[in-house]
Amino acid sequence: MSKAKVFIAIAILLVLIAGFFTAYYFLRKTGEVGAKTIQVEVIADGASIENVSISTDAAYLREALEERGMIAGDESAFGLFVKTVSGRTANDDNQEWWSFSKSGEMLMTGVDDTPIEDGDSFEITLVVGYEW
Repeated sequence: MSKAKVFIAIAILLVLIAGFFTAYYFLRKTGEVGAKTIQVEVIADGASIENVSISTDAAYLREALEERGMIAGDESAFGLFVKTVSGRTANDDNQEWWSFSKSGEMLMTGVDDTPIEDGDSFEITLVVGYEW
């Protein structure tokens, strides 16, 4: 393969990648600031340990949960890695981690990128084991 063809292939790939990220940025769902109320249930050891109604002006889930003092964790390149919820810290030695879902469906976004709307219901569940 000639150098020109390799250069053209790389240029096309870069244009496609830039197009993907541009589309993601403009088409992703964003949170709206304004008064709203959400429900949050915290589940550990198979039982509900907290069920709260949060009234907030926050646009994203992290903001609402931090206003209430419900979550803590470590910052990463991908946002907050939640380690503690409602005073309960996941134990890495036991392969524990917090799973976030909305109306029973696991979230595909982190707490930093999960927009909230009035009436949303979220579940935060302590999961044991890294395999599905």
